Amino acid sequence: MLESLIVGFDRALRTLAGNVAATRPAPGADLPEADLTPEARRHAAALMRVNHTGEVCAQALYAAQALVARDDAIKASFAAAARDEEEHLAWTQARLAALGDRVSLANPLWYAGSFAIGIVAGLAGDRASLGFVAETERQVEEHLTTHMDRLPEADRKSRAVVDQMRDDEIRHGAMAVEAGAVPLPYPVKRLMRAAADVMRAVAYRV
Repeated sequence: MLESLIVGFDRALRTLAGNVAATRPAPGADLPEADLTPEARRHAAALMRVNHTGEVCAQALYAAQALVARDDAIKASFAAAARDEEEHLAWTQARLAALGDRVSLANPLWYAGSFAIGIVAGLAGDRASLGFVAETERQVEEHLTTHMDRLPEADRKSRAVVDQMRDDEIRHGAMAVEAGAVPLPYPVKRLMRAAADVMRAVAYRV
């Protein structure tokens, strides 16, 4: 447990400090940077800031759920998913820098809140925790699909990142289902969606 706490604390510091790196090349790295209007650039950056904040939340959720998971195999699956999410974090951070914008100022708040939610989900039992992952990834898939529609058509680099992120989230959700996830009650799903809507609205602007 002590080792897990140390690892979790290190992950939190690296996530919030922006000290993250990807092992996979960023999707669309070979594509040219689009010549966007100032308005389109601000909009694309705001959407990518939302996606970056979502990855901050994912780091916190997976760290918390792994901390209290009972089954070692499930701990390992959470750790593997967290590595993918860390790559997403690096990719979205790089896109924000390329678009001349910054990450959300509220990221420490999002991380703390998501960590607390992850602990609650994990304490409900491994199958319920997996159910939380499956539902989270389903909602994230929907969210990323809407961003594919909202991103400027010319911003092919951002669109390539979002497309790969969506593929990874689908895979994470399928892994959770295969590992024994149980469906969450409808009120919990609605509460998750409401919380995500608040995060998206704030991160788009702040």
